[in-house]
Amino acid sequence: MEGTIGTSKLTQVALIVKDIEVTKQKLARFFGCPVPPHFPGGDYAITQTVYMGAPAPDANCLLAFFDVGGGVQLELIQPNGVASVWQDFLDQKGEGLHHIAFNVKGMDQIILSCENFGMKFVQKGNYGNGSGCYSYLEGGDGLPFIVELLENFKHE
Repeated sequence: MEGTIGTSKLTQVALIVKDIEVTKQKLARFFGCPVPPHFPGGDYAITQTVYMGAPAPDANCLLAFFDVGGGVQLELIQPNGVASVWQDFLDQKGEGLHHIAFNVKGMDQIILSCENFGMKFVQKGNYGNGSGCYSYLEGGDGLPFIVELLENFKHE
């Protein structure tokens, strides 16, 4: 089952939160696991974030990750108050499910495939450590979530 993006293997589920510290403490108690660290999304010199087709040097967030089994991560994202796909979500919908993510190869071609499917490309950037890139596509009619494509620069 490969469909529009070439895979059906879910890698990540992400939540937008108002306070990452409070949320990660509560989730750690819920899961019965250690509280993960959180860290900034990265420096613009590396991330090169583009939002709605324009450079977004001030768009950033705090991130924390829980490994929840089966190779899937639960990602927490606290936006920094600057226009971005993260901040828009928080402003318009509050806290909640933001996106589901998939690892892909050939990002540009898959973005075209998603756009042909009716999805809207809204934001992209590199990982904060420079090891890969991400792209967000709004689901469009019938998909009530954002899809994130993740591509590592070094493929195994």
